[in-house]
Amino acid sequence: MRKLLFLPVVFLSIQFAGALNLVLPNKAKIESYLTQAARKTVYVPDIKLDSVIQDSAGLRLYANINLSYIRFDNQTVNDIYRNVRPLLPPYLANSPFKIITDTQPIEFFVTSERAPSDFFANPKVTPIVENLSRPFIPSKGLFNAHLALWQSHGMYYSQASQRWEFQRAKLFQTVEDLFTQSFVLPFLTPMLENAGAYVFIPRERDIRSEEVIVDNDESSNKSEYIEQNKVQIWKNGVDSGFANKQSLYLDKENPFRMGTYREIETTDDNLSASSCEWIPDVPEKGKYAVYISYKSLPNSTKDAIYTVYHLGGQTKFSVNQQMGGGTWIFLGSFLFDKGKNSHCKVALTNFSSEKGKILTSDALKIGGGMGNISRKPMIKPTTLADTISTTPAPVVAAQASHFPRFVEGARYWLQWAGAPDSVYSRTKGADDYSDDFQSRGFWVNYLAGGSSVLPNSKGLNVPIDLAMAFHSDAGSVPGDSIVGTLGICMTQFNNQRFENGQTRWVSRDLAEYILNEVVADVRTKFDPKWTRRQLWNRSYSEARVPNVPTMLLELLSHQNFADMRYGLDPNFRFTVSRSIYKGMLKFLAQQHQTDYVVQPLPVTAFYTKFCSKDSVRLSWKPVNDPSEPTARPTKYIVYTRKDNGGFDNGQIVNINTLSLKIEKDQIYSFKVTAVNDGGESFPSETLSVCKKSNEKGIVLIINGFDRISAPDSYDIAQENNAGFADYVDHGVPYINEYNYVGPQTEFNRKAPFRNNESPGFGASASNFIGKIIAGNTFDYPYLHGKSIALAGYSFVSSSRDAVANGSVSINKFAVVDIILGKQKQTKSGRGFFHAKYKTFPSDFQKKIADYCTKGGNILVSGAYIGSDLWKNGMPQTADIRFATKILKYKLEKGRASNKGEVETVFPGDTNQKQLFTFNQQLNDTILAIESPDAISPTDMRAITFMKYSENGLGAGVFYNGSYKSCVLGFPIEAVSEEVKRNELMRRLLEMMR
Repeated sequence: MRKLLFLPVVFLSIQFAGALNLVLPNKAKIESYLTQAARKTVYVPDIKLDSVIQDSAGLRLYANINLSYIRFDNQTVNDIYRNVRPLLPPYLANSPFKIITDTQPIEFFVTSERAPSDFFANPKVTPIVENLSRPFIPSKGLFNAHLALWQSHGMYYSQASQRWEFQRAKLFQTVEDLFTQSFVLPFLTPMLENAGAYVFIPRERDIRSEEVIVDNDESSNKSEYIEQNKVQIWKNGVDSGFANKQSLYLDKENPFRMGTYREIETTDDNLSASSCEWIPDVPEKGKYAVYISYKSLPNSTKDAIYTVYHLGGQTKFSVNQQMGGGTWIFLGSFLFDKGKNSHCKVALTNFSSEKGKILTSDALKIGGGMGNISRKPMIKPTTLADTISTTPAPVVAAQASHFPRFVEGARYWLQWAGAPDSVYSRTKGADDYSDDFQSRGFWVNYLAGGSSVLPNSKGLNVPIDLAMAFHSDAGSVPGDSIVGTLGICMTQFNNQRFENGQTRWVSRDLAEYILNEVVADVRTKFDPKWTRRQLWNRSYSEARVPNVPTMLLELLSHQNFADMRYGLDPNFRFTVSRSIYKGMLKFLAQQHQTDYVVQPLPVTAFYTKFCSKDSVRLSWKPVNDPSEPTARPTKYIVYTRKDNGGFDNGQIVNINTLSLKIEKDQIYSFKVTAVNDGGESFPSETLSVCKKSNEKGIVLIINGFDRISAPDSYDIAQENNAGFADYVDHGVPYINEYNYVGPQTEFNRKAPFRNNESPGFGASASNFIGKIIAGNTFDYPYLHGKSIALAGYSFVSSSRDAVANGSVSINKFAVVDIILGKQKQTKSGRGFFHAKYKTFPSDFQKKIADYCTKGGNILVSGAYIGSDLWKNGMPQTADIRFATKILKYKLEKGRASNKGEVETVFPGDTNQKQLFTFNQQLNDTILAIESPDAISPTDMRAITFMKYSENGLGAGVFYNGSYKSCVLGFPIEAVSEEVKRNELMRRLLEMMR
């Protein structure tokens, strides 16, 4: 009885107009439980109850903001309510109650329970760009989605130091300003585009330093803009357009206001259509981004048909000119020949499905270019004497960055791309650092102005569906621990509403979707202990300003060595990018209440074979994604290239094989992608074939080089010494890389961070900023095949896996050429999973051994053919036996050469030495071979016929017995000069006859 009399005194603290502020006796226990429950998945600071209120609406427990940081699903919410109820006082045991954090009950944060009325679903319009040559439409992907995406910071002009510098420190061979690009440009953006989305990026996406402008006003070099008039006549528009009048641009100077544009009325009669062409004078053969520009007018056409003529053929685009006028609109990247060529151009016709609309044309831009925004310090009067002084202020010359434009921050691209200075210069030129991060959010609103997203604002009329800022974070933790992944959104702004009236809480849903996908996939494929950090709701400019669902992702810490061991791995980048793409896909499917399908993974076990004298058959196998049941391929696309041209637009194939006619003496190359209703996978490796008219025989090329990896790294805990040893192995970039700033220079874990120029542990050089580093092109069968064909042999090619699984029988070939490049067993990050990329997997060994014992002739080249078997940490007896007994070589020494020179005496050429040079330096065209192997013979009938010039160690072993085996300790494709590479291949094939 005494207890019953005591209860009202304890629980009732204050009463306000019918609301009771309760003091709970188990308050500390509830707080402890909530903290422990949250920390099961996310580390959060202690969770406290700020207040407990009971009124006519019921009982509400208000937890601090820390509770909102965790992931909420129905199970988590139900568990929290079930476990908190017994901790309530007996007289409240049956009362309904809510737990509130960040102004909302915790069940509100369950993304699957969001009310349809809260969804941010833009009305569907004609997309700004549609690739008409694409042989499929991803109907359950991101078709017709318009996304804004950016890769953190970039180089900027510092008013304080009066120089261009990075916004973050150069650590672990990169800098955040470039590091996040290594996810966004080669992986994430193509995935989104393969799903059908159009992706806007506020930084230059082309990494080439060359740039060509073709315009009706002024053009680069010999480039030419041409018009052809038929019934309708081209004329100047009444407003301003683009003109590249200057080599450098100062603050507020807008090239899209310096010239004119052209316009014409559309026709629905194709025979009477007028046209215009942009013919660029291309400085070097290569792949260039193609950007167009035009003017959007009240009566603009929705289907302007552009045709890009390139070395792979013609690609047509339909562009909705009702949006996006007055800036650079990206169409795609294409292979162009050097010089001015009629087969490398862009054409536009006024033929349209709607007669009487207005079509406009303005400048064409190809390539990335060098930074052309020039900055100088602002001279501000600091005293009254300064303001009345007649002495002129010192003149400081404006300066450009002198780096490729892709290195620079968004603020400078946006000026070059025609954005108003109110977007890119919020501080009116006083602080470029602030302008850069602020510009990205205002750019999103500028894109969306006039659309359903921001109908009352001026802009480019693009209905942006979502935006994401991709960052890496600072901070480090002791030893081998992971900092992990953080998500940020902002809802507590403008009464928690976007300008179109929809709730800003969908930004948290977007962040939840992406964060869930990233953490789950990283834990499954790389590190089961990957840290999921909080999901913050904080007022970051990039999260607050955009009037569309927006999240800021802090993927990992660029200052933490354990994180960066993953961060520099292209496999990790692919997986994380796929996770982000999946998060965006699932979020938008929820917003529009539609089904989604995830695009497939790349195919595997690809091979080619001759069907007849004039036909070839291609075959491959699909790859299932265990985490995504919808990601099954339903069709495939086969892309074809002839000789050294470009790939065509591809053809759809319903099954996993295709036969094609070929012409003799031409090299045909093929790559395959998998397709479903969600989009298109990344491509397979490229395989090549050639049928010679008077062939000496048929060579099978086996591509065994599929490695992509981070640089070598080490961690000696007892010495507090760790880092990346790219002088041993730089790793293997995917195609190429452009985030590398230079080798790590500080390996002492205790070296403190002082400032960006002296950042302590992980500090790295800066001699490679803005330079491109060649990686695995997955196109080496073409290089080998080109040399083989010149030697008079026909050839086909296959992946290693197709040979290992028995799809390809190698026994019928007179010669087999195995490409191993920089293949070696490699673990990712902290090494939770088995190493990948073994030179000779056991099933592959069996096929080779069987081929050799039946009299085959085999050629093998690779940098780690010995060290991968002998020095992998756990050498296997079977591997050693295979090398010594079948291929007749053994390892003498790794890292055998620093000069890359090989002295060669071919059998029969007594004392006639030939010198071959292979690449050992980082460059933009040929993969660097830092650590070639020295090998020696293991059979009396085997000889060393190649030696490294600086030390005489063996570089090549030739066995001539019941079969022939030739093994080189460096990759043939790394031989620097094409003429010498062709000669080397010719002589090697002669040895095999």
